[in-house]
Amino acid sequence: MIGRLWRAWATADSADAYEHLLRNEILPELDAVEGCLGAYVMRRDLDEEVEFVVLHFFDSLDALRRFAGDNYEAAVVPEPARKLLARFDTTAQHYEVRAQPTPADS
Repeated sequence: MIGRLWRAWATADSADAYEHLLRNEILPELDAVEGCLGAYVMRRDLDEEVEFVVLHFFDSLDALRRFAGDNYEAAVVPEPARKLLARFDTTAQHYEVRAQPTPADS
């Protein structure tokens, strides 16, 4: 499994709109990609802006390429999201997942 980590920042005025777009439009489309295993979205309010961290999981590098293309390290940021963000990382970091949470009832 591959973890894709990416960060973006929005102003306080646009953060809620970006989060809504991300959770209700962008992630559902992404989750439809074969081999996409879902994502965690984390949000942190800072003094002047709001930081978002998205950790997306893919079952393989091939699945990641189906989403992001051959240059899979490049950020994939749809135009509606770009309009709401103050800035974002232009690349994503990728990690081989070596351990994951085990549900307590397992």
